[in-house]
Amino acid sequence: MENKLHIQSNDNNKLVNEREAASILCYSVRALQNWRHRGGGPDFVRVSARSIRYRRADLDAWVTARTVSNTSQTN
Repeated sequence: MENKLHIQSNDNNKLVNEREAASILCYSVRALQNWRHRGGGPDFVRVSARSIRYRRADLDAWVTARTVSNTSQTN
């Protein structure tokens, strides 16, 4: 059981590229680019000047932070 938890932990730290992140979130790559420029999107890793990656855990945290139980809840 401990090995399985360790594997899941590693998956959360896995870096995914922009296209994979967009697919995971069901948004477009362009939406991710806009969020990086304007703010408000998930945290990202700037590997180099032209290479962006996202940690799976950061994508999950971003979704969790936006999860509400009804429409009258505020962020």
